[in-house]
Amino acid sequence: MKTLALATAFALASTASFAADSYTLDASHSQVVFNYNHLGFSTTYGMFSGFEGEISFDDADPAASSVSVSMPVKSMLTGWEKRTGHFMSPDFFGAEDGDMVTFTSTGIEVTGDATAKITGDLSMNDVTKSVVLDAKLNKSDTHPMAGKPWLGFDATTTLLRSDFGLGAFAPAISDEVQVMISIEAQKAE
Repeated sequence: MKTLALATAFALASTASFAADSYTLDASHSQVVFNYNHLGFSTTYGMFSGFEGEISFDDADPAASSVSVSMPVKSMLTGWEKRTGHFMSPDFFGAEDGDMVTFTSTGIEVTGDATAKITGDLSMNDVTKSVVLDAKLNKSDTHPMAGKPWLGFDATTTLLRSDFGLGAFAPAISDEVQVMISIEAQKAE
């Protein structure tokens, strides 16, 4: 139902194909970090955790891949309890248990050997908007400890929080939010 940046957030995909392999996100090694300018004095950071998701990855045709991710709004971490509480208040998310931030890919444009622009629907705070992630495949290999296929991606995007009904105190507190996503995913059983 609600969220910020993120989610932005995740990566690599478009429409699943027959040759695609299914991967599940490794939440313990995946982060969605966001930042914004606070009154011109500082850059303030936060992150989301506790998310779930699936990637259908076609190594032979990456444009035929897809991704779907969700995370609880209340999983947001800001480093200061009062700030987190304010973000959960009616000034911003008005978050309730069960409110989610979701991203579902709708298309992919391969831009290089390991890069792509991933277009998808980001939903948070009861608003859905199309966003584009600049994504990079960091590694596709067998995980040295798990002994099974593993993927790693980084992605970035910039959002306007006002697009999602979260524009309180703008422009003093920047409307633009930078989102950085780093995920690992393991081949599904």
